[in-house]
Amino acid sequence: MTTAPDYSQGVAYVRGQYVPIADAAIPLTDWGFLRSDATYDVVTVWEGAFFRLDAHLERFARSCASFRLDPGRSPEQITEVLEQCVRLSGLRNSYVEMIATRGQPPWGSRDPRQAVNQFYAFAVPFVWIADEAQRTRGLNLMVSDVQRIPASSVDPRAKNYHWNDLTMGLLGALDAGGDTVVLTDGAGHVVEGPGFNVFCLNAQGVLVTPDQGVLEGITRRTVLEMAQALGVPLEQRTLPVQELQEAREAFVSSSGGGLLPVTRINGKAVGDGCVGPVTRQLTATYWAWHHDPRYRRAVQYAL
Repeated sequence: MTTAPDYSQGVAYVRGQYVPIADAAIPLTDWGFLRSDATYDVVTVWEGAFFRLDAHLERFARSCASFRLDPGRSPEQITEVLEQCVRLSGLRNSYVEMIATRGQPPWGSRDPRQAVNQFYAFAVPFVWIADEAQRTRGLNLMVSDVQRIPASSVDPRAKNYHWNDLTMGLLGALDAGGDTVVLTDGAGHVVEGPGFNVFCLNAQGVLVTPDQGVLEGITRRTVLEMAQALGVPLEQRTLPVQELQEAREAFVSSSGGGLLPVTRINGKAVGDGCVGPVTRQLTATYWAWHHDPRYRRAVQYAL
């Protein structure tokens, strides 16, 4: 008797087949693995609906174009794959990833144009980049002296796996007792962290976020739109480390949890050391927008 696959921990789409996440694999010779030659995007499902799926699909297409990758599927076909991953898993809250890799050129060739690009996808339980205690008390964000890869080398607007700088910065932050890290551009400005953008409410009451050397996150975009809707003064520009350290409030934005408060920077309290009112207002609005039909696409769990 054949045992039905166990999809409860997640589902992956690999070379045209849906498999349990634990069985998902790519060839060792795929340049996506060998060279981090790939791009990806992550959309979330919350309470049974995709949040801002169209925006994620658009960014994925731009990232593919930037790296000269072809997923071989239209946005509608990608949507069908992502939804089927979620449907098979039955997950109501899910972290859903779409990936395009370079694939492998013929043996002996180093010409990326000869590679057959590959498309993969998976859905797993919703991922929080901060645990419940951290979300409640706020993060201790460490400013690293590790410099982010320059945008002239790897365009951060195209989502990529070039994370060694982020990983080294994070290891240093964790070793120093921090919760996470933000990297700098080598000129005294903060840029981004591992999987998130940074915001601060400065001493003048203006919400500031870096506009250079960063991935233009969909959650970041949502914060910008919320701030405009709520009348919060906003500036997108370079953010000096000192301005961040002297901020009234700070938070990071990520698909892995939305808005996550920062209450300490390098161990020193931000403002009064508590989650600030603007951060709370924006966080509440963010989750409320998950029920807004403009951004919500319900998953059809039964066909």
